[in-house]
Amino acid sequence: MKLSELLAGQNHHILQGDPGETDVTAGTAIDADRVAPGSLFIAVPGHQEGGPGAVAPALARGAVAVIVEDGHVPETPVEGACVVQVPDVRTTAAVVAARYFGEAGRSMDMVAVTGTNGKTSVSYMVESVLRISEGVRAGVIGTAGSRIGDELIPMPRTVLTTPESPDLQYLLGCMRDRGVGTVVLEATSMGLLTHRVDRTFVDVGVFTNLSQDHLDDHGTMDNYRDAKLRLFQGLCRHAVVNADDPVGVRIATLMPGAVTTYALDTDADYRATDLVVDASGTRFTLHHDGRKYPAAIPAPGRFSVANALATVAACHTLGHDLAGLVSALERMPQIPGRFERTTTASGTSVIVDYAHSPDSLNKVLGTIRGFARSRVVTVFGCGGDRDTTKRAEMGTIAGTHSDLCVLTSDNPRNEDPEAIMDQVVPGIEKTGTPYERFTDRRRAIAFALSAAGPDDIVLIAGKGSEPYQIVGDALLPFSDMATVRELAGS
Repeated sequence: MKLSELLAGQNHHILQGDPGETDVTAGTAIDADRVAPGSLFIAVPGHQEGGPGAVAPALARGAVAVIVEDGHVPETPVEGACVVQVPDVRTTAAVVAARYFGEAGRSMDMVAVTGTNGKTSVSYMVESVLRISEGVRAGVIGTAGSRIGDELIPMPRTVLTTPESPDLQYLLGCMRDRGVGTVVLEATSMGLLTHRVDRTFVDVGVFTNLSQDHLDDHGTMDNYRDAKLRLFQGLCRHAVVNADDPVGVRIATLMPGAVTTYALDTDADYRATDLVVDASGTRFTLHHDGRKYPAAIPAPGRFSVANALATVAACHTLGHDLAGLVSALERMPQIPGRFERTTTASGTSVIVDYAHSPDSLNKVLGTIRGFARSRVVTVFGCGGDRDTTKRAEMGTIAGTHSDLCVLTSDNPRNEDPEAIMDQVVPGIEKTGTPYERFTDRRRAIAFALSAAGPDDIVLIAGKGSEPYQIVGDALLPFSDMATVRELAGS
């Protein structure tokens, strides 16, 4: 495709070369080491694997054109390539990547899910209920990677939950070409803020909730909230929002006449009552448009029901049969790493969950306490290079709801794991709950399993289905559930 076609209508200034004579044949890239001959390289300032300083390596790998941002023109001469300057490379990146892949989002039903907690769960639920109820071929893009049904689409391990525009548009093109009817995308706050979700043509944007997290990225809760709200300021046609959350109420003012609500505690278009929770799941009554639907999900807790309501509301908004969707809820498989359950040979129940914020840990432990018959043992930690203000609070939450805490490493990244645990300990000690600490996560899980009795519940929180642990800059293979099964011989 000609570079001039990719840039049509965009504010740009040609520094050298002729976009009308420049053929982009290998897509777009913002990582210099992923440039192929015929690529368009987009130099994003501050991007670790790219930026203006990576123009020379990108050209050496065969880039035929370069887009730079105003004020970030490469210092060294650029030879043999077309160079174009734009006011904002990230917004331009979304446009040109979408155009290169034929604006694939227009060809499918697009659902984007944002919120602090529940993005992955709702994404899995949407794919599951559409497949179970109507045989819809759906794609999922998010924390656990990208897949069509159960088939993973191979991508570099560094690809983000909400991929950068070149990767996201490539994935959408792949899914369209393989007959996908619906795509569910996890839209993170940073993904929205940096325009990665632009030009995906979202039909339904889902808002789950907002609680403290990612302050290391956004600085304040107001900034964090405003990043989430970008989805509902021109990026989606219709919104499905949690009316129990104040931010959900605010979204209704941003998109008047185009908002569907769900709730457990307030009046809403989709509402759940009569919740009955046990270790195997939750039964409830779903109310919509004056009718009642008996419903059940194989996941315990109010937060799981809220996710189910969001799922049903989003799918029904797309035009799918409500009765069939509700029936499919009960037949959904477990979501990997989201209240994922197993039982050891000795009878100890083990739950692996992604809970890594104060709110999510409190909800998961509160749910477990609601059906626990004996002791609750919690294995958890806090991530490195992330918001430090939540560490003691998470210690207090774990200590309040547990009979024994096992403090360990989460993803320490470039922080000292012992120093991270030192910041969590005061919160646990405030509750008087006994605790042990192990830097090695495997040892921590082994200790918890050995300390638990037949009727006890062990919660392993923080990493969910992640198949690795981030130590320094290395991704070391590690799975909580696989470790449990190995240690327990199950």
